[in-house]
Amino acid sequence: MGRTGVLLLNLGGPEKLEDVRPFLYNLFSDPEIIRLPFPWLQKPLAWLISTLRSKKSEENYLEIGGGSPLLQITEAQAQALQSKLSGQGSDIQVYVGMRYWHPFTEEAIARIKEDGIEKLVILPLYPQFSISTSGSSFRVLEEMWKTDPQLQKIEYTLIPSWYNHPDYLSAMADLIKQELQQFEQPEKVHIFFSAHGVPKTYVTEAGDPYQVEIEECTQLIMKTLNTGNPYILAYQSKVGPVEWLKPYTEDALEELGAKNIKDLLVVPISFVSEHIETLQEIDLEYREVAEEVGISNFKRVPALNTHPMFIDALTNLTTSALEENPLRFDQVTHPKKNMKMYPQEKWEWGLTTVAEVWNGRLAMVGFLALLIELISGHGPLHLVGLL
Repeated sequence: MGRTGVLLLNLGGPEKLEDVRPFLYNLFSDPEIIRLPFPWLQKPLAWLISTLRSKKSEENYLEIGGGSPLLQITEAQAQALQSKLSGQGSDIQVYVGMRYWHPFTEEAIARIKEDGIEKLVILPLYPQFSISTSGSSFRVLEEMWKTDPQLQKIEYTLIPSWYNHPDYLSAMADLIKQELQQFEQPEKVHIFFSAHGVPKTYVTEAGDPYQVEIEECTQLIMKTLNTGNPYILAYQSKVGPVEWLKPYTEDALEELGAKNIKDLLVVPISFVSEHIETLQEIDLEYREVAEEVGISNFKRVPALNTHPMFIDALTNLTTSALEENPLRFDQVTHPKKNMKMYPQEKWEWGLTTVAEVWNGRLAMVGFLALLIELISGHGPLHLVGLL
């Protein structure tokens, strides 16, 4: 087989407060997510917004200990995967590549080349595929493969999504069952699946399969759980002037509160590691929303992290990918080149204080929209709480 490797892909996050501003700059500089009509604005606006947002973002990270635990957890997942593969007699090296912070995907690829890897499984740590997560990382790698003759000698295969893998579903069901037992009446607890949202145009215009996969994943987890609990799916982190996938998490919480629901178990369905959107957004912000609307018993299922069944899923995904026909970059969903994300009309803006990826990307759109309005002479947009 030759030397074989697995590249785990993830978002990345600032490990300490001084990392926050450069991390935000990297986020906001991504040209593959927001397709600006004036590409030359990308980096100047990224600098401006990361400068203006860094103080507030640092405050958010202070609330969870001063930095993101994402890298530490991802490295633990990589080590657990490598140990599991080794225990099965597979000599496979596992690498970690982050999209927006160290170790960057480019750094991981440099190590892969140095180690003489001949066959590579590229495995994003996002159960469901989206052009904004796995797709963005795939496009970075695709460009590297196009221009690097050494990489072109490596036989690679992609795993775009794995939301329906039995071991993953069993791991999720196991975590939910453990948390349900903390309630006095487990069978009456409402299970609240909260997925990271994306703008609706990603689905309707770009053909992003994310919504379908999230909905199917929710149904499969409940089928695996097999408890009969009532449940709901909502999307968190909505920001900006464009419509996002609905229902929004805060709206769904308010509706449940109006129905006098008291016991709620939140399941972060699109995250496999603890990070700012679980530890700060769900645990602090959404908990406060829930308490304000009368949901008195608010609990959250922990992220998978290194749950043994989850590591089994990653292991089986890897070994299966090595046995099957390889999947190439041109076989996964790409956004349309003419897809626009900047607003076409005047909108009122209202942003949450977290979800750094989308806050930054759509804040950039807001600055662009303001410039367009001013340049065209149509008057300024009404920006509410942009930063």
